[in-house]
Amino acid sequence: MRSLAIVKKGEETSSALFTTLTMARPQMARDTYHVPVLEREIVELFASLPAGVVIDATLGGGGHAAAILNAAPQLRILGIDRDPDARAAAGERLASFGARVHIVNSTFGELEEVILQNHEFTGDDEVVGVLMDLGVSSYQLDESSRGFSFRADAPLDMRMDPTRGETAAEFIAHVDQHDFARLLRENGENRFANAIAKFVVSRQPQTTSELTEAVERAVPMAARRRGHVATRVFQTLRIAVNDEATQLIRGLEAALDLTATGGVIAVISYHSGEDRVVKSVLHEAATGGCNCPVALGCVCGAVARCSVLKASAKLATDDEVAQNPRARSARLRAARKIAS
Repeated sequence: MRSLAIVKKGEETSSALFTTLTMARPQMARDTYHVPVLEREIVELFASLPAGVVIDATLGGGGHAAAILNAAPQLRILGIDRDPDARAAAGERLASFGARVHIVNSTFGELEEVILQNHEFTGDDEVVGVLMDLGVSSYQLDESSRGFSFRADAPLDMRMDPTRGETAAEFIAHVDQHDFARLLRENGENRFANAIAKFVVSRQPQTTSELTEAVERAVPMAARRRGHVATRVFQTLRIAVNDEATQLIRGLEAALDLTATGGVIAVISYHSGEDRVVKSVLHEAATGGCNCPVALGCVCGAVARCSVLKASAKLATDDEVAQNPRARSARLRAARKIAS
């Protein structure tokens, strides 16, 4: 078993953290962020864990974290998010839990570094769980200035952390047309990937409306599928700008390494590309990479790192989708760490 010793921090964590995180938006209400999807299922996975640290690696507005903390007084939350608005909202929402919560500015791809840098948070408690809720929040979509959505005209930004890195417009300015087409195909835009890439790169859009117009010119009206024609293009750019594909693999590998034996790793994804990555990484960890014929048994010496809790992804119920449409595309996969 690989475990992690953490030295306890003083009780000043909550008040100082709350003051710092809420200065930018002191009146931000907790409901400006989306209702957490699959909340009941997440609580069931984590509430029965032994005392220790749960890493909410995509903290957002703190909805999942609050549900876990309410249901499981033996747990503490180390929350990670690179979006300053998210950290502010979570700081407000989770302030009542005091020193059971610590929030840091980072990404889930830097999970191991975050743990090491925050070793003073929870004493000798082990990391007993890791949660990743992927994608973009309803707040980020609704905050038009962030450029995540085609619903309103705004600068073409799409950075989760608006203080660093290149914007989507800057990415388009240098991306090769063929590379962009490949990215579109990887994210489900198959038939018109080449045409879209050509129009977008040639037009160099600077706003969300200009990007949407370029996509609309590339895709004939008669061929447009259900839903908005630019959905997968916006998704592709967001993933590329924030390096989400690489971050996801790094984060999953770190979670498998850092979680104590018996701990739970849970990931909620919202499109097939992300779900394929999660399924593949967990399958590799559950089999140890063994490809031996089933009839012969394993002879390659592969060592499993986890057990997958359910072969297929868990989906939201019809009732939840009716109350929270964002849950419609959510897929939950989970695994339990085993001794290796």
